[in-house]
Amino acid sequence: MTQFKIEVNGQTHELDVSPEMPLLWVLRDKLKLKGTKYGCGISQCGACTVHVDGVAVRSCVLPIAAVTSAVTTIEGLADGGDLHPLQSAWIEHDVPQCGYCQSGQIMSAAALLSNTPQPSDEDIDAAMAGNYCRCGTYIRIRKAVHTAASYYDASAPSAIGDKG
Repeated sequence: MTQFKIEVNGQTHELDVSPEMPLLWVLRDKLKLKGTKYGCGISQCGACTVHVDGVAVRSCVLPIAAVTSAVTTIEGLADGGDLHPLQSAWIEHDVPQCGYCQSGQIMSAAALLSNTPQPSDEDIDAAMAGNYCRCGTYIRIRKAVHTAASYYDASAPSAIGDKG
């Protein structure tokens, strides 16, 4: 075991874990943040998507030893208890069915909007391509991303990005 210091959702944690332990299991088992889901374990489905320094990454294959920047999970995306614009848009468009993939979907969409505040359908499709939804809510996901983007003026892209 090795001692690691990690910042998650604005809070610093010190953990004694194996360097090979995937970030996903650190978040779920050690920090008890259950919003990030285990899907496939091989970085193919997107259910485990979190942000590391604002970049969407698959936490199921990222060893804790490789994490050197701040981590934001779905629990840390909202600002001070208010819903993130994507979370509001997800509700407005009734996106989730089973809901299992949704935290990963929202985290990928948030990374997209932080870099492309007014995305085209093609931008959304490309950014979300690695996130799979077994219920097939892709059309509603695209609408929700457009709606979240419309909540902000294109001159203020930082309002959409990471809060953590």
